Amino acid sequence: MHGNKANLKYVLIAAGLLLMSHASADTPVAIAIHGGAGTITRANLTADKETAIRAALETAVKAGYEALKNGADGADAVTAAINIMEDSPLFNAGKGAVFDAAGKNEMDASIMEGADLNAGAVAAVTHIKNPINLALEVMRHSKHVMLIGAGAEAFARERGFEMMDPSYFYTDFRWQQLQRIKAKEKSGDKAKLFSTVGAVVLDRQGNLAAGTSTGGIANKRWGRVGDSPIIGAGTYANNRSCAVSATGHGEFFIRYVVAYDICNRVESGTPLAAAAETVINHVLVKAGAEGGVIAIDHAGHITTTFNTEGMYRASIDVSGKLTVNIYRDDEDTGKVLGGKVEH
Repeated sequence: MHGNKANLKYVLIAAGLLLMSHASADTPVAIAIHGGAGTITRANLTADKETAIRAALETAVKAGYEALKNGADGADAVTAAINIMEDSPLFNAGKGAVFDAAGKNEMDASIMEGADLNAGAVAAVTHIKNPINLALEVMRHSKHVMLIGAGAEAFARERGFEMMDPSYFYTDFRWQQLQRIKAKEKSGDKAKLFSTVGAVVLDRQGNLAAGTSTGGIANKRWGRVGDSPIIGAGTYANNRSCAVSATGHGEFFIRYVVAYDICNRVESGTPLAAAAETVINHVLVKAGAEGGVIAIDHAGHITTTFNTEGMYRASIDVSGKLTVNIYRDDEDTGKVLGGKVEH
């Protein structure tokens, strides 16, 4: 009799585990990424470069989505997507980071998990191939939230990170860009040069996560740090509301705590798209600030909201719809292939 009860107990446990596994496998996942916002028009972007950027965005969003489908937690999926963009010279992060006024590359990044509000960030690092990975390491293997400069790189060495020679980050495009900015500066002209990469996800466990990585503003001085590594400004995630990654004029995103403000509005009952619209196209526009955000809520709703001429962006929603957009009038380019992402 006792043996039968024991067997029944194990059968019930096994059935429960099977149901949990099946539920997990069917739990929808979603991801959105961005590669920066700004003066992006068909007139100033060649056809070849547009094709390359769209391809890189698609590769990055699929990398994050596949990680999610395979059961990775949100933070790992965020880094998988951002790594693709950090390794590309097309975006202002990692390999494609802009130069500061002294001709150096100083990079910032942050990451946050919505389940427990755990977060990690680094600022002003100069030898780290993938700054988002170091931000993740800070979050998971230190008692701090943000490390900067030499201290962040000392921590990286302790954790076994490879230190890249500054030549790794050199691209002729960014170097010539710096020279053009300096020339315009002498003539009194002010260039709008802010760009960033980021990702937001909903994972199989129903958790949200967000991450952002950047080379900052070209020709920046005095150890300037923008919003990208600032939790609540350029990056924020909370399971009770949403996950946000921002791109734009960082000083304003810091002052208006943009990422947190959007999530706070969502937690108070405002729909995600409406919350982002209010902050980006009303609060920031009134302040004279430009930029945008990608955001996702706990139901998997995605919004990509910006007040500039364009924003490099891509997403795969809970239905498997893949969308890759650049310009403001690109909104209808999404496609679903059998309910699954095309490989």
